[in-house]
Amino acid sequence: MAQRLSGKTAIVVGAGSVGPGWGNGKATAVLFAREGANVLCVDVNAAAAAETVEIIRGEGGSAEAFHADVSKGEEIAGFVAACLDRYGRIDVLDNNVGLAEVGGVVELKEEVWDRMFAVNLKSCYLAMKHVIPVMERQGGGSIINISSIASIRWTGVPYSTYYATKAAMNHLSRTTAVEYAAKHIRVNCILPGLMKTPMVEKSTGLAQSYAAPGDVEAMWKARDAQVPMGHMGTAWDVAYAALFLASDESRYVTGLDLVVDGGVTLKMV
Repeated sequence: MAQRLSGKTAIVVGAGSVGPGWGNGKATAVLFAREGANVLCVDVNAAAAAETVEIIRGEGGSAEAFHADVSKGEEIAGFVAACLDRYGRIDVLDNNVGLAEVGGVVELKEEVWDRMFAVNLKSCYLAMKHVIPVMERQGGGSIINISSIASIRWTGVPYSTYYATKAAMNHLSRTTAVEYAAKHIRVNCILPGLMKTPMVEKSTGLAQSYAAPGDVEAMWKARDAQVPMGHMGTAWDVAYAALFLASDESRYVTGLDLVVDGGVTLKMV
């Protein structure tokens, strides 16, 4: 490998996977390690984080696992402190957390709305809140917030909380990018399109929006057909976009919404 992150330490929040295969955070953590970074793998599922660490260490990389509920500030402060204690610095923060609960504003229960905002948006705010002061002391860093094309358009699925939280993430990232640009702290978003990941596969409500309940294969075919390239993306497509934004190759890039979608957002319908 080119060792594009040699000497850097990265925190990947949401580094586990909800099922077999490769989720965006899991692939990103492994790729960062392959490119020379020390990686703190954070996830609400301790076993999933440990599995990612096992893969990284099995390939000769450096990684530690940390269990945390990222909707809670004290737990985010905990993994930031743990990263500094273990590695001494934080060069990259990759916020890869997001839940998609199907339902429009009429159908959604208030407690579901609050939970989605706590997990999808509050976690991003809290992670930046605790990491930015560290990056300031170091003289810079790169923050990558994983958003979605749902933040900029209707996707055919009624999940108001996902649309709202990811749109807010985009603008929070842009304004924070400007605020800290002079400190050499870059803040960018990645907007994945229709991806084939365990999270999508496990989303019962999402599958029902495309096909009969439980017919995952029909959902995959329908999603493939929506993409101008003819197929969904994978977690590795998101991971390689994150690698660019984490590396010094993107040192003059901040406030970007990087769309990774095979052309879906270019379509009229």
